[in-house]
Amino acid sequence: MSRVTELALDQAGYVGSLASTSWNLLPYLHTLDLSNNFFAGSIPDSFSNLTRLQRLSLSRTIPLSLNGLKNLKRLELQGNRLSSQFPDLSQLTNLSFLDASDNSISGELPANLPTSLVELSMRNNQLKGNIPANISNLFYLQVIDLSHNNLTGSIPSGLFTHPSLQQLTLSYNDFESVQEPGDSSQESELIAVDLSSNMIHGLIPSFMGRMRKLSALSLENNRFSDVIPTQLTLKAVVPGQGVSQLERLLLGGNYLFGAIPGQLLKMRDPGSVTVRLGDNCLYRCPLRFFFCQGGKQKSLMECKRLGQVFP
Repeated sequence: MSRVTELALDQAGYVGSLASTSWNLLPYLHTLDLSNNFFAGSIPDSFSNLTRLQRLSLSRTIPLSLNGLKNLKRLELQGNRLSSQFPDLSQLTNLSFLDASDNSISGELPANLPTSLVELSMRNNQLKGNIPANISNLFYLQVIDLSHNNLTGSIPSGLFTHPSLQQLTLSYNDFESVQEPGDSSQESELIAVDLSSNMIHGLIPSFMGRMRKLSALSLENNRFSDVIPTQLTLKAVVPGQGVSQLERLLLGGNYLFGAIPGQLLKMRDPGSVTVRLGDNCLYRCPLRFFFCQGGKQKSLMECKRLGQVFP
């Protein structure tokens, strides 16, 4: 019996069914790469004999039905033709990394994901509906990337108070609002938040200025109509002791109005800070200011389309 522990068959040009392989002869296998082939059908029953398998890459292949792989820690399904709803992975209790990006997965985001997940990426699919509230129960989660989908509704407040989440990317969806988490947002572990290119309206979420570790924030290309919150500009210019500086503050392409905050006017050059305020409704934001570049301010007529009264 073979003691092979790693097997790479990526880009080998294999065609046909996985069932034709005697997987029961490889009980010591812990890493299997089947990416970039032309396998069809489902995962064969003999896969259940791979009890030591910890990493499985199926990018740009097809098979599904994976719940028998109890020790699987890393699952790569990106770049396939996966459609319809996402398969049930609830029994993969050791799974820490899941990448199902660049498919055509429809339906809602699965509510029964393994609680062991550390990184979840399902960008560039056709997911719709709301983010389930119980995603906050994935206590070990550090990275979420659900960008380029059709998700709607409100972004749950639990994502901003999650005990381990560091990177949240929800850009290019159809979200309309952000739930306020309250004062507990100060203890957030989030370092980078990208909510750009949605349909979020109302006030800029000023609570993000109180998130101590946040250093990159993108709210570009939404429908925010508000003055720029002082909390955010202070965090970018004078963050204070024990608070991470906001090195990226991207607010362009909204309906922000009013004067440029005085803290920003004191910044003569960008230095290590990137601020973008272009394509808004701001008063006196000429392109000679580095933070006003990225598009002229909207016309008064366009700014009034939201029904907001601009001074």
